[in-house]
Amino acid sequence: MKHFLRLLPRRYKYLLTLSVDLCFLFLCAILTASFLFSSRLSFNDYLILGLAAGTISLFIFHQLGIYSAVVRYVGTDFFHRANIASLLSTALIALFATTIKINDPQVQWTLIDPFKWALFFWSATFTYVCYSRYQSKSFLTPRKPETNREKVIIYGAGSAASQLVNSLAAGSMVQTVAMIDDDENLHGSIVNGVRVYPLTELEAITKDHDVSKILLAIPSASLRRRQKILERLEGSSLHVQTIPDIRDLISCKARVDDLREVDLTDLMGRPQIPPNHKLLSACVTNKTVLVTGAGGSIGSELCRQILNLGVAKLLLLDISEASLYQIDKELRGALDKNEESCELIPLLGSVCDRHRIDEILSAYDIQTIYHAAAYKHVPMVEHNIIEGVRNNALGTFQLAQTACDAHVETFVLVSTDKAVRPTNVMGASKRIAELGLQALQTKCKYTRFCMVRFGNVLESSGSVIPLFRDQIRKGGPLTVTHPDIIRYFMTIQEAAELVIQAGSLAEGGDVFVLDMGKPIKILDLAERMIKLTGMSIHNKQNPDGDIEILITGLRPGEKLFEELLVGEDVLGTNHPRIMRAIDNFIPFDEFMNIIKQLSDSLRKHDCVTIRDILLELVDNYTPTNDIDDLVWTTKSHARQQLILDKKFKTGTSKDNIFPIRGAQNID
Repeated sequence: MKHFLRLLPRRYKYLLTLSVDLCFLFLCAILTASFLFSSRLSFNDYLILGLAAGTISLFIFHQLGIYSAVVRYVGTDFFHRANIASLLSTALIALFATTIKINDPQVQWTLIDPFKWALFFWSATFTYVCYSRYQSKSFLTPRKPETNREKVIIYGAGSAASQLVNSLAAGSMVQTVAMIDDDENLHGSIVNGVRVYPLTELEAITKDHDVSKILLAIPSASLRRRQKILERLEGSSLHVQTIPDIRDLISCKARVDDLREVDLTDLMGRPQIPPNHKLLSACVTNKTVLVTGAGGSIGSELCRQILNLGVAKLLLLDISEASLYQIDKELRGALDKNEESCELIPLLGSVCDRHRIDEILSAYDIQTIYHAAAYKHVPMVEHNIIEGVRNNALGTFQLAQTACDAHVETFVLVSTDKAVRPTNVMGASKRIAELGLQALQTKCKYTRFCMVRFGNVLESSGSVIPLFRDQIRKGGPLTVTHPDIIRYFMTIQEAAELVIQAGSLAEGGDVFVLDMGKPIKILDLAERMIKLTGMSIHNKQNPDGDIEILITGLRPGEKLFEELLVGEDVLGTNHPRIMRAIDNFIPFDEFMNIIKQLSDSLRKHDCVTIRDILLELVDNYTPTNDIDDLVWTTKSHARQQLILDKKFKTGTSKDNIFPIRGAQNID
């Protein structure tokens, strides 16, 4: 029967529902009239009243969409419409009832009687409509096998939690067994058929119902409250997921049932500070802006935010065709959706190609440049020293020179905390980029150069967070290079916001340092991520644990901790999270001599001289490893082996051969 009714064509379902409603509404009308007026109405009066009630009610119900609702998916909005329809139809029927004449001349018909009937009829009608739909929904909805459904608990008992219960109930895979809330007034109450408990009952509920997951339905909760909740839940064996942020729900960017892993900002303990909109718009609104590295993590976020600030023309420059295609497609979609006007110009090219950069800056009247193009992965640059230094140091200086010649108003370099007392080529090359802009500022009158230095960015490519998530999905182990290693973190959104605002604060040659908050111990972060997925740590104390944390050792050029200041002097700015560092810089003529030597060494692929220049130019550059450029070391080994072979043939001992720097001894 259920199967037959579910497969019935829509028009037949409509006619069936219409017929049943007509019969019941007819009965409701004459029964309520009979109860109130007894024998005061004739058979014809009952018939006329019943037919009028059924006809008028069906017409109103149809007009208000009562018959458009799919019975299996009716919700609270349907019952609201049913109430309005019942009230309106009852009022019209009551007015019609005043025209009915009573056969008994001794009984006076007053206006009070039909409206008294209307009150009873409305109650009966509304009850019938709601009850009939609820019972039909229960009858037609397939029974979900309890044993195959995942049991979950919802943390929160507000409107978001109520919506989440409804969304989960519509599916067949999940069953909500309980709600947890901190509000004592809600304990013991029932929300959408689910009872609300205090947090102290969590462990007992988990055991009784074999719960595997807890869903955070507190989108508007403060960061401090979310952190406290997560700290409490870390001791449980539950996998913690959350619904989207309240801003995404309001803007319809996400649905309440779009479950996701816990936001890492909740783990970092870093409250957000609203941006200064005057600083955000100063270098962007109604201007022509170029973003280099537009397809990268920071570059793409800069593009998204710049697009929302009313930029007139946005140029996207990237060396990767795939990355450039993706960000261009995304931004064009955003423009179409928001019906905004902005000229997007996707450009393929490298900042190392001086001719290409000259052509771009001469073709477009660019007013602001955000330079985010860089090779930033420490081990990768250690293995590719030539390209790392060429792109990060030489490419940046060439771009800055061209910007100066083109009279660009503002040039913002996205730098890194690894440029401070670097132990790796990546950090040293970024410090040279900073020194180049500072030196050029003394000669350039038209362009304000500034650098924005900050630490690691959550969810960026190569970040430890996506790596840990991927390792957890695969069952581990999680790889941590050192048990004491610490890092600063901030979100991509906040980093991009602060970079844009810092550019507006620039006076020329500024080194801005972002307040990164407290450093995070990577080992602690790994442990928390494991616990919040409902798993346990496998170690000597817990040999039956789920996931192991493996200490792999520091990689080439990697530091235990990062710094943001070269010197000790730092000044505040108009923004509480942007500081101005006082760093030493090199005179322009001296820097040009050094950069010429560096260019010659890059052309010759001379890694030894390149390292010597870095050591001379960058204060406190202390490499922790030998030269690890893969091509250079391979060729060095080959050359040394060739020399050894020749010496061996002439009888010279290999012990007398001085090893080439950067190559391992053959012994």
